[in-house]
Amino acid sequence: MKADTFFSETEKEQISNTVREVERNTAGEIAVMVVNHSDDYPESKILAGLFFGAISSLIITDLWFNDRLWLFIPTALVIGIFSGWLASYLPIVMRFFTQTSRLELQVRDQAFTSFYQNGLHKTIDETGVLFFISLFERRVWILADKGIYQKITPETLQDYAREVALGIKTGKATETLCCEIRNVGKILAAHFPIKKGDTNELPNRVIIGK
Repeated sequence: MKADTFFSETEKEQISNTVREVERNTAGEIAVMVVNHSDDYPESKILAGLFFGAISSLIITDLWFNDRLWLFIPTALVIGIFSGWLASYLPIVMRFFTQTSRLELQVRDQAFTSFYQNGLHKTIDETGVLFFISLFERRVWILADKGIYQKITPETLQDYAREVALGIKTGKATETLCCEIRNVGKILAAHFPIKKGDTNELPNRVIIGK
């Protein structure tokens, strides 16, 4: 899955329309961002290389070279380098060699970075909300500005994030995302109703990251 093609143009328009619809009733500002991954996870490539290199070299030297140690090490090194490179193109292998806690931490950190890079912290009433989707990790993080957190806890927002992640896993990404945007929008409307002279401070289009 690639961020720029994860949603079709029709789906992107549907998401944008949902954001626009929600923002008619609240001073809150919602943005949706999709990225390929939140980190390159170099340690996972190294671990994959060490594992496959050692196993493959052990089998090769045992079957054809009578367990000669001087052949085991260079064989493991060559296969390990190749395996580490190959692993970077196999997300299922990369995820296997990456701790769950590391994936979650990196998605959270990248969501924070993206929140500020895209100016969500610059809204007048500090009411920006980011739906951050990281495809490699298969995780969603919803991050809000401090004005939102005065009324809504981060734990509540993450409940909605988990629903979006589940929708992605079950092939209902757009449908679930739009549903949860509306659900968050209802809470925003209750605590941060639309005000006279309110303007759209953030773009409604889906933001595509790397």
